[in-house]
Amino acid sequence: QVQLVESGGGLVQAGGSLRLSCAASGSIFSINDMGWYRQAPSKQRELVAAITSGGSTNYADSVKGRFTISRDNAKNTVYLQMDSLKLDDTAVYYCNADVRTSLFGSMWYWGQGTQVTVSS
Repeated sequence: QVQLVESGGGLVQAGGSLRLSCAASGSIFSINDMGWYRQAPSKQRELVAAITSGGSTNYADSVKGRFTISRDNAKNTVYLQMDSLKLDDTAVYYCNADVRTSLFGSMWYWGQGTQVTVSS
């Protein structure tokens, strides 16, 4: 079994910063891609940023230049540094990871979500 646990969410004023962390634990052989998604009220969940095991990154246009995704493979942890936060960044943020639990396959796992609220 694999668990992803997010931390670092909270309330911040517009223009401020937050750093989210997501640690994977359990029966992990290796982790392929990792990513962050978000879901605002009445909206669909959307990709925010993703990172491969080799460190290649991909960002939603709305966060480019403001958010930075990174990972520590030794700690099975992915981070999301969020700077210059805007009101529209308010959402529940979820991490996910493509986890290989053996040599023969992998599965996507999701964290429980962490609330990020940006105030004016």
